[in-house]
Amino acid sequence: MDYFYQESDRLKFRKLTKKDISSWIEFFDDNDRLHFLGMDLSKEKQELASEWINVQLTRYEKQGFGHLAIEIKSTNEFIGMGGILPRILKEKNEYEIAYSLKPKYWGKGYGTEIAKQIKEFGLKNIETDRLISIIDTRNIQSANVAKKNGMKVLFETEYLGMEVEVFGVYLNKTE
Repeated sequence: MDYFYQESDRLKFRKLTKKDISSWIEFFDDNDRLHFLGMDLSKEKQELASEWINVQLTRYEKQGFGHLAIEIKSTNEFIGMGGILPRILKEKNEYEIAYSLKPKYWGKGYGTEIAKQIKEFGLKNIETDRLISIIDTRNIQSANVAKKNGMKVLFETEYLGMEVEVFGVYLNKTE
């Protein structure tokens, strides 16, 4: 399976491009969950959107992973991002299942659908003993998505200046 081009029931996943920056600015409008991201929110929305996408383009080149653009299959609407983010946590290489949706797409099951698709890719294609999700302890919505994705809290720690729970699912490779 090609990491950069995947599909789930309602969604399609593709590589981000610089053309997505103008659409990603909308993510920063009326979003009361931005404080969960560990970003410098004193910056302008245009700069935040540009930095976020440019980080993903660098990840693609250096790590072979990163957030992907998420679109609704039936409309091609760009609704958010999701993917695998290589991390080093407590001196261990980890692979994080992560996603972010534009606020108007919250509460429609898209976060869970993205997380499950990314987990499925990881189960089949990554040599690791587990996948994780790093979630601010106050982010109840994302914690619920992690639980629906079969994850359990492994430990609590500090990450990017936030108190977080590290959710995880162990991969039992039987192939």
